[in-house]
Amino acid sequence: MKNTGSKPGRELPGAEFFERRIEFLSGFTTEARTARLRSVLEERTRYMTICLENIYHPQNASALVRHCDAFGIQDIHTVEEICRFRPNTNVVKGTDKWITLHRNFRMEDAIADLRTRGYRIIATTPHEGDCPPEEFDIAAGPFAVVFGTEHEGVSDRVKEAADGYIRIPMWGFVESLNVSACAAIILYMLSKRLRESDIPWGLTDDEKRVLMFDWMMRSVKNAEMLLAKFTE
Repeated sequence: MKNTGSKPGRELPGAEFFERRIEFLSGFTTEARTARLRSVLEERTRYMTICLENIYHPQNASALVRHCDAFGIQDIHTVEEICRFRPNTNVVKGTDKWITLHRNFRMEDAIADLRTRGYRIIATTPHEGDCPPEEFDIAAGPFAVVFGTEHEGVSDRVKEAADGYIRIPMWGFVESLNVSACAAIILYMLSKRLRESDIPWGLTDDEKRVLMFDWMMRSVKNAEMLLAKFTE
């Protein structure tokens, strides 16, 4: 899983820098593999993202990574005030290679960073004015869905800072779902609605180049050694 700092707006090389290196590395993998990476990139989105508050169970952490990959969510933002976010490598099955992880160690920092990136903060909790996923206003702008701890849900700080609230209606005796199950339902419904809308939810060309380069580096054996010879 690619780990990044929390600060947006990092200066990057130009398009030619990435294109030349992607073309070079493509010579060390199959055409089918390169085509597969490009096709997945076309389905990736940063219009929606998720923020995970103190998720401590490795099984849940792994499932959340797999959900994001499955539904085309490129970024995961974590808050690790009381525990590290540690997916189980045996469960995540390599999907962590394709996701970008942004670690934060205070909720206040995570919220400030997400707002700087232009996201609305959406808490997953029953609240006055909440709505089910099928009624959530996806067109109002990019949004970050915040999922809380396995037992307590999102913290009061998240509820107070939130711009909106999503809940999953239930009609049985159970009052809540496992965080992994909750995320799977919400991410599937919201990503499906995005793809059926006219909202420009896809990555920019620059974002695709950066990710394609990163994915090629992860896909080609000894990529760093090969690239060092290319740049000599």
